[in-house]
Amino acid sequence: MSGPFAVPSPDAAVYVISVAAELTGLHPQTLRAYERMGLVTPGRTVGGGRRYSHRDLERLREIADLTRAGIGIEGVRRILELQARVDALAARNAELQAELEGAHEALRAAVTRRRDVSPLGAVPNKLPVLHRGPGQAVVVWRRPS
Repeated sequence: MSGPFAVPSPDAAVYVISVAAELTGLHPQTLRAYERMGLVTPGRTVGGGRRYSHRDLERLREIADLTRAGIGIEGVRRILELQARVDALAARNAELQAELEGAHEALRAAVTRRRDVSPLGAVPNKLPVLHRGPGQAVVVWRRPS
């Protein structure tokens, strides 16, 4: 954060409990209870005071929405765990997709170089061929020899 009017990062612990309670519409005791249950972990000052981040406030609002919809605290905990898992898997999937695309590009470049240096011109390609299938899945298959 720089300058007098800079916006803090979403993870910057800046809101005291009374402000966090007001911004989320929850009672401060509810925020303390959610912390004891491990649903939210606010930052702490040197003196031990709680400081909530914007991301903490979003999580508290999500918990409040779920409980208002009739979901119990254990259900809320499980939903939050599953959401975190889905987010992690989506990030890993994106990493693997990027890695696969890089490998595909390297493979294309290798085939092109191989054809360029071949004395006979085109060389039979026995390398795997990558095709996009339904739903953006990648299907790998080999051409018959």
